[in-house]
Amino acid sequence: MNVVKGYNPFAELEELREQFSKLLNVQESKPNDIAFIPTVNTREADDAYYIEVDLPGVSKDDINIDVDDNTLTISGVRKVKEEHKDDSFYKVESVYGKFERSFSLPEDVDTDKIEAKHNNGVLEIKIPKVEKVEKAPKKIEIK
Repeated sequence: MNVVKGYNPFAELEELREQFSKLLNVQESKPNDIAFIPTVNTREADDAYYIEVDLPGVSKDDINIDVDDNTLTISGVRKVKEEHKDDSFYKVESVYGKFERSFSLPEDVDTDKIEAKHNNGVLEIKIPKVEKVEKAPKKIEIK
C-alpha cells in the first residue's frame, strides 16, 4: 500500500462547500432572479377563515387576489428597492420578484363576501362562512 503524502480526507467536502458558496454569491448578486415566497398564517373562527400574508415592502397596488373554482390565489410582485453601495461592503439579503400562493377553499365559504385589507406590510383576507340555517326536527307522516 502506498502512503500518499498530504492527503486531505475532507478535500471533497471543501470543494463542495466552495461550489455552494459560489452558487450563493451568484444568487445574491442577482436578487431579481429569485422568487419571493411570502410567509402565510391561516386560522379559523366561528364566522370566517382568515389568511394573513407577510408582504413587507409590497404596495397594495402590486397585489392581486382572485377566486376561481373554490381556489383563492394571491399573486403580485415585490419590487427592488434602491440599492446603496459602500466601498467597504456590498450585500443584499432581501428577496424580490414575483410571488403566488394558492389556497383551496372549503365548501362552506361565501366567496361573494371575501374582504381584504393591507396594513403595515400584512395582507389580511377574511373569508366568511356561509350562514347555516338551523332546521328544526320534523316528523314525516306516513300516508
